[in-house]
Amino acid sequence: MAALKIVPLAALLLGLIVLVSCNDSDEDEKRPNSPSGTAQSSNQKPGEKPDADEENEGEEGPATPAAVAAEKAAPQQTSGKGFAYTFDGDTPGQMPAKFHGAKTGGGTQEKWAVTADPTAPSKPNVVAQTSTDQTDYRFPLLIADEGSFQDLDVSVKFKAVSGSIDRAGGLVFRLKDPNNYYIVRANALENNYRLYHVVNGRRSQFAGANLRVTSGEWHELRVEAVGNKITCYYDGNKKIEATDDTFKDAGKVGLWTKADSVTYFDDLKVTAK
Repeated sequence: MAALKIVPLAALLLGLIVLVSCNDSDEDEKRPNSPSGTAQSSNQKPGEKPDADEENEGEEGPATPAAVAAEKAAPQQTSGKGFAYTFDGDTPGQMPAKFHGAKTGGGTQEKWAVTADPTAPSKPNVVAQTSTDQTDYRFPLLIADEGSFQDLDVSVKFKAVSGSIDRAGGLVFRLKDPNNYYIVRANALENNYRLYHVVNGRRSQFAGANLRVTSGEWHELRVEAVGNKITCYYDGNKKIEATDDTFKDAGKVGLWTKADSVTYFDDLKVTAK
């Protein structure tokens, strides 16, 4: 009889152990994974828009990328050589000279044009992306045609003007074509700074930092890329430091926005290292 009583008790204990183990596994699955790469970061503040990119740290974008035009070759620049663009000699309402527009993802065509802005860091002109297409996976690009760069120091000043889906501006570097490049961008709706690679039209974040990004004010983005080490600055302060081997060869540089972001840019500078 004693043996018969022990059997149900053992079964009950085994059931409790299995239940506790399942609860522990569920809690582990709920814990977010940290993105690769190292970054200086601050916590998201109450009331800020959640970062959709943080919730999906894997690849984003369609399995079959939209077709893009091949990039025309540009001479690789040697150490110390580079270009600076203030857009002040360009005609307002027109595409700036020595650039062309392109797009990653879907939606309507990008709209880049030189425009006058009395607040421009270098007066009188800036270049602006003004399309307000709300397609989420849509990234207008403005690509510089004069040269390609492997190791480089590139910077630009940007002002986030408007956008309800996104309100962002970014720097593109080592661009092979509109579906393959590095991008670092700041977002005024999410208050963060993120570093991605885009491969075959699919975007993947590998480093980032949370920081205050104000709309309607000028800020500076800057990137140093040497070998596989990438260091990103915001308003002169180092915010991201990471390593990545996705794009090792020289490529073009350019400007970037997302979805319905209306963003102004000025003083794009790039120097080969």
